[in-house]
Amino acid sequence: MMRGLGAFVLGVLLVAAVPARAEFRVETVAEGLEHPWSIAFLPDGRALVTERPGRLRVIENGALREAPVEGVPAVFDSGQSGLLEVLPAADFERSGVLFLSFVHGDKNANHTRIVRARFDGQRLSDVQPIFTTHPSKSGDAHGGGRLLLLPDGTLLMGLGDGFFFREESQKLDSHLGTVVRIHADGSVPKDNPFVGRAGALPEIYSYGHRHIQGLVYDAARDRIYAHEHGPRGGDELNIITPGTNYGWPLVSFGRDYSRALITPFTRMTGMEQPVLHWTPSIAPAGLALYDGDAFPGWDGNLFVAALAEKSLRRIPMAGGAPGAQEILLDDLGERIRDVRVGPGGALYVLTDESDGRVLRLVPN
Repeated sequence: MMRGLGAFVLGVLLVAAVPARAEFRVETVAEGLEHPWSIAFLPDGRALVTERPGRLRVIENGALREAPVEGVPAVFDSGQSGLLEVLPAADFERSGVLFLSFVHGDKNANHTRIVRARFDGQRLSDVQPIFTTHPSKSGDAHGGGRLLLLPDGTLLMGLGDGFFFREESQKLDSHLGTVVRIHADGSVPKDNPFVGRAGALPEIYSYGHRHIQGLVYDAARDRIYAHEHGPRGGDELNIITPGTNYGWPLVSFGRDYSRALITPFTRMTGMEQPVLHWTPSIAPAGLALYDGDAFPGWDGNLFVAALAEKSLRRIPMAGGAPGAQEILLDDLGERIRDVRVGPGGALYVLTDESDGRVLRLVPN
């Protein structure tokens, strides 16, 4: 665990104000999407895109298929809630299995849920819930939902604190404000850190989070990165390790939306420090680690999709420490929801708008 790392780089937020747009050009792949949330690529080159109101769309042969995929389960579509992540299984080419995360229920009682289903190119079948958060929460904010498959075949999901329930993030009998880890069938890995501990939910992998919407695995360093929304400031980038407490709401670099002090502490014994934090908030909503061939100079860099800043941030990483950040795409004036490395090493981003787009960054 890199416990000294946060103290070394904390608060060092060097930013390159002028993006090097000469390196790339931006192409529109698809448009007319209603608040697209997640994009994933299939082995045959097709792309799947979720729309938050509950539609799963297919991009094939360079065009958005008009009809949505059939068989998507009903979602709670309100505010920040709805259909969230789509993620193909590691053996998708053989099995056709997809994972979907979404908010299930209504405004009085809802949960973030994962289902697995089979996709035949037109519709989903054999849709099976494999994880549902406990307890339920009210409201339509901070449901999390970002998914990540690890090399050992286990599945992570980053969750939020439900907005009104931030104290739950410090409780091990609640999934709110945690990262959970399960097997692809929903069963609990025996090596999860709280298995067998009285009063603790066995799916919990880490806790003390506010609202995670970015998860990525760095294979070169066997490291999991996650970012989470702070309130008014205090967005964080963290290295996730099992059993670790990341502090929220006892520790934060942000203030409440009323500008009231949430906590006087920015560090506390036994709680992990972030690799970096963003104050004022940029609202990080998607995360990618660049490992493609199209932009050799970006190898190993992290890319952060930012809603409030309406930008894409590039963060060079050296030995786990962030370098000077570069702000990209802020000239578009659109909220950026997701960022992924696609076929051929192109970088794909989603704009979180009522008339949202799928954009592709390719070498200029």
